[in-house]
Amino acid sequence: MATISLEGVRKRYPNGFEAVKGIDLEVSEGEFVVLVGPSGCGKTTLLRMVAGLEEITAGVLRIGGSVMNEVAPKNRDIAMVFQNYALYPHMTVAGNIGFALKLHKMPKAEVHRRVEDAARFMGLTDLLDQKPAQLSGGQRQRVAMGRALVREPVAFLMDEPLSNLDARLRVQMRTEISRLQRRLGVTTLYVTHDQTEAMTMGDRVAVLRAGTVRQCDTPQQLYDRPADIFVGEFIGSPAMNLHRAELGPGARSVKLGSQTVELPDSLVRARPGLERCANTAVVVGLRPEHLRINGSADEPGFLGDVDLVEPLGSEMLVHFGIDAVRVTTGEGELGESLALGLSGESVAKVTATDKPKPGERLRFSLPAERLHFFEPESELAIWE
Repeated sequence: MATISLEGVRKRYPNGFEAVKGIDLEVSEGEFVVLVGPSGCGKTTLLRMVAGLEEITAGVLRIGGSVMNEVAPKNRDIAMVFQNYALYPHMTVAGNIGFALKLHKMPKAEVHRRVEDAARFMGLTDLLDQKPAQLSGGQRQRVAMGRALVREPVAFLMDEPLSNLDARLRVQMRTEISRLQRRLGVTTLYVTHDQTEAMTMGDRVAVLRAGTVRQCDTPQQLYDRPADIFVGEFIGSPAMNLHRAELGPGARSVKLGSQTVELPDSLVRARPGLERCANTAVVVGLRPEHLRINGSADEPGFLGDVDLVEPLGSEMLVHFGIDAVRVTTGEGELGESLALGLSGESVAKVTATDKPKPGERLRFSLPAERLHFFEPESELAIWE
């Protein structure tokens, strides 16, 4: 096992485009860290720099305390699992798993032992004589994992290894990868665009946007205390509802469109930063799963007009409108990316027993501590 340390790492291409902009990140021994973000945010580029497949323009990369900037990929003692598995079609499963060991001129007996051990560990013993074309997607993924495992590396790097699998198999394989990593205790850096994958697998999750890390924390902390609007909207499904609003005097109320929502003193005491923003514009965040229909009168609430109901079995998504201006994040830089919507379209995730109907006007409420507030200019969350 080894630590992976990135200090001010940058990647600038010859055309001037900067894909990674001074990232600092520390992955501890045995830790599972997930890089997540939208397409083009720099997560795969960052992983490839750790692997040595992309040159580092500036900054320092250390693996196990040693500087790796100029070290060849084969000498970094890491194993990478690719999105497309990268298996050799003419080789058997055994050949694919043991190929890297043969390149390192390991004795045949040791190669055979390691391949057998890896195949047993990954449930591939009965498939060792098969070729990739004869395998299912999940089996190919196991072979790719076995090939990484057999090298006994100090770290695993995984680049969206589940993206080519169907939904059911994807859930199964993410569980298997998590179990494998925890059993082996190998330092792992994992890239995905799927925030559900990130939240269920990572010890910590680094949320990337436009080549920068916006927040790196435990999955629960990202969900409960997002650092800014982008993290708040990106983490959680359906996405957080964001609306332009106005804090009242002493931050004891917030005006959403034409409606005034009273805020309890306990909320203001817990977030002293709100008083600093009293009588100013803010962005209010409401997670769909925290909204309730006709909940407690003691909870902050507002009226909304139901537009559409989507049944999900035990739950349903209720799309409703309020007259507050909706906000969403774009792909620009911090402070320049807020886009104002033309309507207050929102969504609530409620139990199927609520049975709302399109055209109804209902009261939506939520616990005060579940409200999120952000500054419109900086996009940063208002906590302290």
